[in-house]
Amino acid sequence: MEIKPIAEIYTDFPEKFGIPRQSGRVKELIGTVVFKKEYKNDEALRGIGQYSHLWFIWGFSENTDTISDNRALTVRPPRLGGNKRLGVFATRSPFRPNFLGLSCVKLERIEKRKKYGTVLIVSGIDMMNKTPIYDIKPYIPYTDRIDNAAGGFAEEYRNYKIECEIPSHLLNLIPEEKRTALRTVLEDDPRPAYKKDSDREYAFLFAGFEIKFVCNRSKITVTSIKRVNEN
Repeated sequence: MEIKPIAEIYTDFPEKFGIPRQSGRVKELIGTVVFKKEYKNDEALRGIGQYSHLWFIWGFSENTDTISDNRALTVRPPRLGGNKRLGVFATRSPFRPNFLGLSCVKLERIEKRKKYGTVLIVSGIDMMNKTPIYDIKPYIPYTDRIDNAAGGFAEEYRNYKIECEIPSHLLNLIPEEKRTALRTVLEDDPRPAYKKDSDREYAFLFAGFEIKFVCNRSKITVTSIKRVNEN
């Protein structure tokens, strides 16, 4: 069976590093869903405004590895420090048989744009810029929410947060409406759990800026913010 994207999402992350590990972790992150030509028809969206949240089925489009042997049936979740293997179906690792992701996002609004037609503005995203979206389904609270569900090892990190310092002269370089999102991304600690080197300076791209930071004594400090040219 061949599946084709129905849309792609435009976000502030041109690269993988820095993207939250789960949807909803950074509620301030905004994405714009632009539909492919054959789906640029408002009939496909009739009634979608009744829902506050949506499920996206999307593709880990930057993954090039294939699952071809038994070793690939287990993965090393970053939150476990990369030292423990779990079955691929017991994790949300991007290295999967079909490279499909699943995210729950908030539908902020529906807009008409001259260049793209009708688009969806969503928040709480965890996807790269131009990630392909294969399907959209409404989130239905009375069936999709399960009280007292077991969350496995991920439950240990529900309230995880690291202290973050961004000098004011650097933070002021970021557009005001994106500052809270940047801070929350950093507080969620984008570093790989198995590469937490206190002497290393990390960098990621966000909203047209290169963000550099270090982490000492469980505190992230931003060292540099500069605008970059994105092609």
